[in-house]
Amino acid sequence: MLNLKHLSIICSILVVAIISMSACHCRVLQPNDLKLIEETCKRTPNPNLCLQLLKADPRAPSADIAGLALILVDMIKAKATEAEKTIKQLLKQGGNKKALSECADDYDGILMLDVPTATRAVRGDPKFAENTVSDCAVEADSCENGFHGKSPLTHVNNGMRDVANVARAIIRNLL
Repeated sequence: MLNLKHLSIICSILVVAIISMSACHCRVLQPNDLKLIEETCKRTPNPNLCLQLLKADPRAPSADIAGLALILVDMIKAKATEAEKTIKQLLKQGGNKKALSECADDYDGILMLDVPTATRAVRGDPKFAENTVSDCAVEADSCENGFHGKSPLTHVNNGMRDVANVARAIIRNLL
């Protein structure tokens, strides 16, 4: 009988523990969860873009400022990957080979150097992360300028520059 009583107590404790654990892991987002995003985006050069990008990412409501910066670094990576695909298509179509090849190098640098470096530096050396995402905007401008006013990548380059500038402003909050 004593063993049955102990078993009953142990089962009760386990049930309470399981209920408590699942209650801790289920998060109901409240309007205040977006407050950090809104306050942070107000301090960027393009608050509307910042809000649009961060509200679209499911990680943002529970992220701290470094987490928000990392989300934007991920978006820089996605934009650079898309840019590389566009550049390859334009090269196949016989576009300005010299300028497109230089743009491919610019975006390859973003993907191979800037994004991994910024990802590591956001939480460890934010000043270095700021410089690295700033370089993404410089690379996009370099690509754009290589066409001397006739760029087929203007939309891509402007998008990269805008996201990089928002990411840079968010990272500055970590300094």
